[in-house]
Amino acid sequence: MSKKYLLTQDGLNKMQEELKELINKKRPDVIERIREAAAHGDLSENADYAQAREEQSFIEGRIMEIEDI
Repeated sequence: MSKKYLLTQDGLNKMQEELKELINKKRPDVIERIREAAAHGDLSENADYAQAREEQSFIEGRIMEIEDI
């Protein structure tokens, strides 16, 4: 069963803006950071790669959460 959320119009607008920013700006940025970090070699010892992957996980989770709402 789906949860119901009560949002004001302003709250809905803010969530829609956040979703647009996540999809159109932050997601492509983090994908590029992952690509650049991967190009530097050994991924097991690459902190930039690990951090970018963690951020990507957060962004994807937040996108799913907002789309669910």
